[in-house]
Order: sequence, then structure tokens, then C-alpha cells
Amino acid sequence: MKCLLCKTGTMKESTATYFTQLENCYIIIEKVPCWKCEQCGETLYAASVMERIDDILEGLKKVASKIFIMDYTSAA
Repeated sequence: MKCLLCKTGTMKESTATYFTQLENCYIIIEKVPCWKCEQCGETLYAASVMERIDDILEGLKKVASKIFIMDYTSAA
């Protein structure tokens, strides 16, 4: 599959670190399955992965402090 951003690179299965900010907290989720462009590094997540990340974030809103780092494979 060709990259949607650079249009020349090839998307390969990989893992990435997902970073987001909630109200008063930074969340880092490591080893998230994705498609990554070999040329420009653009990252795409499957809909099922994004749904799981949303579920993880909903749970973390109740318990997270300032910074929370977790491994996707242990939460999936």
C-alpha cells in the first residue's frame, strides 16, 4: 500500500508509540500496531486499534495522574 501523505513510500506493518493529552494528563502507549511509511514515517492505525485506544483512554481518565505510560500489548 502506498503512503497517503508522501504518495511514494510503501506502508509496512510496524509498531509505534501513541501520545495524547487528556485534561490534566499526558498518556503514552507504547508498541501500538500500525502501518508506517518507509519513506516519510507517516503512521496509520487500523480502526480496531483506534477503538481499543479509545477504550484504554476512557479507563485511564479515572486513574491517571500527570503522566501515564503503558504497553499496548499488555492492555489489548
